[in-house]
Amino acid sequence: MNLAVEIGGLRLKNPLLVASGTFGYGVESEALVELSSLGGIVTKGLYLEPREGNPLPRIVETPSGLLNAIGLQGVGVHAFVRDLLPRLARHDTAILVNVCGDTVDEYAELARVLSDAPGVAGLEVNISCPNVKQGGLAFGCDPRMTYQVVRAVRNATRLPVIPKLSPNVTDITVFARASEEAGADALSCINTVLALAVDVERRRPRLAFGTGGLSGPAIRPLAVRMAWQAARAVQIPVIGIGGIASAEDALEFLIVGCRAFQVGTANFVDPGVHAKILAGLRDYLQRHRLNDVNQLVGSLEYPGLPRREEPS
Repeated sequence: MNLAVEIGGLRLKNPLLVASGTFGYGVESEALVELSSLGGIVTKGLYLEPREGNPLPRIVETPSGLLNAIGLQGVGVHAFVRDLLPRLARHDTAILVNVCGDTVDEYAELARVLSDAPGVAGLEVNISCPNVKQGGLAFGCDPRMTYQVVRAVRNATRLPVIPKLSPNVTDITVFARASEEAGADALSCINTVLALAVDVERRRPRLAFGTGGLSGPAIRPLAVRMAWQAARAVQIPVIGIGGIASAEDALEFLIVGCRAFQVGTANFVDPGVHAKILAGLRDYLQRHRLNDVNQLVGSLEYPGLPRREEPS
């Protein structure tokens, strides 16, 4: 029974990756999770320099979800390469590094640094970062800026380039196509949904920063819809993200056209969730008399609707 998938030239032993920001840098979970059982690890986001992140509180539970405003706290790329990457290299799994930047040049420099680092399998490009040179608008909310960032990273590395698309846009297919045109090898869909939780007694936001990113089961139907739209709009592979906590959740993303998926918020709830999801995938394939997980990709039956939207 084959669970191996290929994403932009990168072969994964199975389609399950852990999502950026929910699994630290991977090394924190060595005692809890058999890292070599994972298809891949997407690290916590990295800038060139260390960042402290936002003030506390910066995580709040919501119905069927989690609201966070961590502020991309991180050790910086050089400390990661020096101290953490060698530890991750001991495990037989693909290491994708999530990269962040305040400018296009910073993204490109991160790509150059990581291209020379042994053990990095690919780059997930976090385009939800604010462009400090253009008033703080997130790179992922303007297709021209999305193109610029992805193109700069593409020109700076031979590694697979995987932009992580924001759901906080009107039409995700515009950003999917802009990324593909800029040279992306695959897409991650989606990042967290901008949201606000209020302490009604104090009449103040429950997060110190104010707004935050909503993740968890509450956003899964939205994520499935956007991943489906993106997969129909481009020729490159899509990695589905959003509220996956079971094999059935993961299967939704595969069936609508994703070639792999990332588990995020569920990592905080159940350290054994990965083994359960992979076992559930194998059981599903057996029950449906399939011998390859790739047979599920894009198998959604949707009467009257073309299987793929061709670019206009």
